[in-house]
Amino acid sequence: MKQEGRRRRSGKRRERTPRTDAASVARMVQPLHNLPVYDLVDEEAIEVIHQTSLRILSEIGIAFYDDEALAILRQHGAVIDDTSVVRFDPELVDEYITKAPNQFTQLARNPANKVVIGGQHMCFAPVYGPPYVVDLDRGRRESKLADFQNFVRLAHMSPVIHHSGGTIVEPTDEPVTTRHLDMIFSHIKYGDKPFMGSVTSAENAADSVALAEILFGVEQIREQPALLSLINISSPRRLDDRMLGALKVYARANQATIITPFVLSGAMAPVTVAGTVAQLNAEALAGIVFAQMVRAGAPVVYGSFQTTIDLQSGAPVFGAPESQLSLYLSAQLARRYGLPFRSGGMFASSKIADVQAGYESIMAMLPAVMARVNFILHAAGWLENGLAAGYEKFVLDCELLGMFHKYLQGVDISEEAFALDSIRTVEPGGHHLGTEHTMNHFRTAFYRAELFDYNSAEQWVIDGAKDGAQRANEKYKQLLKVYEKPPLDPAVEEALLDFITRRKHEIQN
Repeated sequence: MKQEGRRRRSGKRRERTPRTDAASVARMVQPLHNLPVYDLVDEEAIEVIHQTSLRILSEIGIAFYDDEALAILRQHGAVIDDTSVVRFDPELVDEYITKAPNQFTQLARNPANKVVIGGQHMCFAPVYGPPYVVDLDRGRRESKLADFQNFVRLAHMSPVIHHSGGTIVEPTDEPVTTRHLDMIFSHIKYGDKPFMGSVTSAENAADSVALAEILFGVEQIREQPALLSLINISSPRRLDDRMLGALKVYARANQATIITPFVLSGAMAPVTVAGTVAQLNAEALAGIVFAQMVRAGAPVVYGSFQTTIDLQSGAPVFGAPESQLSLYLSAQLARRYGLPFRSGGMFASSKIADVQAGYESIMAMLPAVMARVNFILHAAGWLENGLAAGYEKFVLDCELLGMFHKYLQGVDISEEAFALDSIRTVEPGGHHLGTEHTMNHFRTAFYRAELFDYNSAEQWVIDGAKDGAQRANEKYKQLLKVYEKPPLDPAVEEALLDFITRRKHEIQN
């Protein structure tokens, strides 16, 4: 048997080519978290963190740099000093936090692709924000609109990405003042999954809402959000006019926002995990409370983006153990408040899709899965501390996401799963390879990572001795080659383009 296997492997060279058939791009259902949720600390410790955050909110305060926001906060009972620092009584925080929904559904152009944010649901979305892209052929370069559209296509085709994301990369060849219109239209035209709105200004947020209204209808998006947008708090303890402007637009239109402190521990927060999380929690609560003051019941997600810095160089560090401890605590706090939770992702400081990137990504992603993060941004493609999106990294990350889909299913303990009839038919020392039970389940029993090599070393050499990045390079090219644009109503597309043309003229003149 072993000799036969050796002879078969030493035959004619077989090229390992990525699958691009319908099965390889079939949609996987948004996973339910069927595993025990990992709680890092007990309820008493979480209550201590919560109470410390309330002290920060009531005694120290959060700065809101927007006159209208300050007026809204004052009207609802917050205390404001001459420097625009806002203080919140604990009772006020509790009152407004309970107004936010514990989960919501985001619309998609293809109704089959709508997603639930909250509860036991997990949603994977691509990397967000890099100004550079990386691949094996052209190396590191500024990202263009063509790259943005390529990543939308890859997200659309991936069976394990549920959301098209937002600013997957910055299209630096488009004017800063109008590129948000090109990005939103690209999400709509080249994909049919949910997408995110622009948050660079109130005006850009309003444009995002207007495009969503054309696509879905005004009444429909007031009932269920069509946009999920990232509102970053400029830690420490500061919300600027751009973020507040966008937040007000989205809340008033009943569109969902992710209220996310952006924290680098050691620079924007204390070096300790407890101090970081207490500050982060206070900042997130302030933003969520404000959103509910703008519109009670506006869908919000409790967000956490936290990592550490290298105290010797000042550079951000992704995959650090302290970050994962902070993630677990933030997730517990979100569950305490009954709010959907966002974190990420396949983080890496590495500049390329190498072994460092793999280790760092798993170090960051596995705790996000175990903590039942409802919306995982940066789930695929992140490199170089978020400065670059990698084509090879994107499809390699998707392999891991497929594994996590399988992992999240938990263990089947049905009568069929125990396979007693199959066990009875196999003699001692025999095998299950040809049993009826195995034949019934062989296609679905185990997750098979297409881009990972399971062959012998000899066969690997025969197949070209390619590493994972080389196989991923072939994979993403093949996906883009066979991509088919999802159908879009011509009348809707014309209305979208008319609006974009008019807005570009208004903005540029």
